[in-house]
Amino acid sequence: MIAIPHHIAPDEYLIIDRDSSTRHEYHHGLVYAMAGGSGNHARISINLLSLINIHLGNDINCRLYNGDVKVNYAEDFYYYPDAFVTCDPRDRADRYIKRHPKLIAEVLSQSTEDFDRTDKFTDYQKLDSLEEYILISQDTERVECRRRQPDNTWTTTVYQTGDRITLTSINLEFDIDQLYRGLDTDLEQ
Repeated sequence: MIAIPHHIAPDEYLIIDRDSSTRHEYHHGLVYAMAGGSGNHARISINLLSLINIHLGNDINCRLYNGDVKVNYAEDFYYYPDAFVTCDPRDRADRYIKRHPKLIAEVLSQSTEDFDRTDKFTDYQKLDSLEEYILISQDTERVECRRRQPDNTWTTTVYQTGDRITLTSINLEFDIDQLYRGLDTDLEQ
């Protein structure tokens, strides 16, 4: 991610992002151009989206989105998660921006991993609707699932090779190897 080096207002960001062929994320006044992802990043995203899409089926209440739709909170941030699910009818009012996701997933990249684990997670916690935040490694079979507890604290479950992943927010279970099918290189075991 490369920051445009001066603070701008959220409405200015929305104009920049709308009129650009490059996607940009907005974080507390700074705008970041998003770098392209690797083949493995794309495959993992597609595998996750496929698993969730099949699971949700014809659910008329919930919607699955990929990295083409923004998640927003107030004037703090606009992010493009790799995948997210919202079941809140208020999110049907705007085709481009959603504000009430219950599940957000990010496929980690070397250049964004620290940000995804720290500042982005801090921002996402502001979303009262968020129940789970998923961080998926593309270098090894490792998935970190952070879940909001009733007392508004977060617990973390780490899934690794051979494990079965549970996404409680959408009542979905699957084997971790389903996320890593069709990658271009072998993963570290």
